[in-house]
Amino acid sequence: MYRHSSELQYHAKPERPDALFAAKLQELVGGQFGEMTVMMQYLWQGWNCRMPGKYKDMILDIGTEEIGHVEMLVTMMARLLEGAPSETQADAAAANPALAAVLGGQNVQHAIVTGGAAMPTNSQGVPWNGGYIVASGNLLADFRHNVAAEAQSRLQTARVYGMTDDPGVKDMLQFNLARDTFHQQQWLLGIEQLVEDGLVESEIENSRGKEEKEWAARTFYSFHEGSTAAEGRWAQGATLVGNDEIVFEPGTALDDDVNQVPAPDPLLFSTYDGSLGTPKPGNAAGGLAQGAKNVVSKAKDAITPGD
Repeated sequence: MYRHSSELQYHAKPERPDALFAAKLQELVGGQFGEMTVMMQYLWQGWNCRMPGKYKDMILDIGTEEIGHVEMLVTMMARLLEGAPSETQADAAAANPALAAVLGGQNVQHAIVTGGAAMPTNSQGVPWNGGYIVASGNLLADFRHNVAAEAQSRLQTARVYGMTDDPGVKDMLQFNLARDTFHQQQWLLGIEQLVEDGLVESEIENSRGKEEKEWAARTFYSFHEGSTAAEGRWAQGATLVGNDEIVFEPGTALDDDVNQVPAPDPLLFSTYDGSLGTPKPGNAAGGLAQGAKNVVSKAKDAITPGD
């Protein structure tokens, strides 16, 4: 259950309306790394967290704060758009019609679609979508992604910050920048806590690590001659997992397998030169039947005592 308070977490008071800047601010609302994304990402991670206690509470605390950040931005945009969409665009068109054509497109939607209000879109009017969020159920992997999301969010906020001279807008964005800075630290400290609590072996996601090819987990492969990548820490010294020595090697084929696929079914109308023989015509039912045979064969292999 969530309760709403009419007070904003931090004030959103521009000095004057500015519809053209509001078009840019849309990116911080509904862009891939906007506040809607981190809000939904953290809420889904928190709701789906199977471990009651400090981790779940921390995720939901940050997710709930992000709801407030969306509200702050939406409020700021409504004030930037107050009485401004048509007037500001007209002024810009009078001064520079070409510039107005480039920058004013989003303002048309602000004026026509929402009546002078923010939208759940990016700065180009592309709707926000749930494919932007990551909520895998693995806290280490999710926390890593959260750090990157906050870094991208902060970077874009910093860029938009430089596109306005409005002291009221800058004041709110200074608060947002600070929160993005601290949230990066919260997720990094969360990763440290996972290690400290013994919930993961290291800060590197390593599920089924005992089953991986050990030699491939400590080798840097270089795929162009004269690469200077060997000079970096990533290509020398101890690995972060297992404390093995990193090996730098030229990238080469590791066996004799080549990209040669089976001959196609003629009924699929595939282009084919006959170099792999003449395939027999088939149909969908035949493909399903063969697939069933393969499943049965594998099942028999699995239950038959072997060496």
